[in-house]
Amino acid sequence: MVVEYLHAAEQRGQPSDHRPEPAPITEIPDPIIDCDFCSAPEAAWIYRCANQITDARRVTAQVIAVGDYQTRHHAARVRRTDTEHAFTQAWGEGWSACDGCADLIEARDLYGLIGRVVEALPAKLTRGKHLMRTRGQLHERYADVFDTLVPGRGRIAPGYPLGIWTHPKGEAP
Repeated sequence: MVVEYLHAAEQRGQPSDHRPEPAPITEIPDPIIDCDFCSAPEAAWIYRCANQITDARRVTAQVIAVGDYQTRHHAARVRRTDTEHAFTQAWGEGWSACDGCADLIEARDLYGLIGRVVEALPAKLTRGKHLMRTRGQLHERYADVFDTLVPGRGRIAPGYPLGIWTHPKGEAP
């Protein structure tokens, strides 16, 4: 298995000026922590959930009926789609969030969070037919995050990139 790392910017379809060099966040002085949801700078909160992994698949073949293709003017319905494994994305257990996304997470507003994230994405991921696929992918990913959230959240502060954790009601542990 080949392991490759991507910058968050590359994941969103934006360029990066250097290769990613993974390191524990606690070993980086003054880390830049963007929101893992909408990519806003200076995330304020850390949430924990079950380890999130996504297996992406690649379409290898689509089968259509020849008569259907001819009668529908080259717009036939696909009868069968064959796929193969393309890559696995490991999202991890910790998710950083800006104040705006954190408000939606605290309210358990999955659709509000998806809408906020879609607004921050580049147009090439949300234009036309891409919008439905993007929203579906975000729903799949974030629904798992919401379903497995650990109570409480960590407040990101200087010297505490993994957060200062509070109980669900806001008291310090």
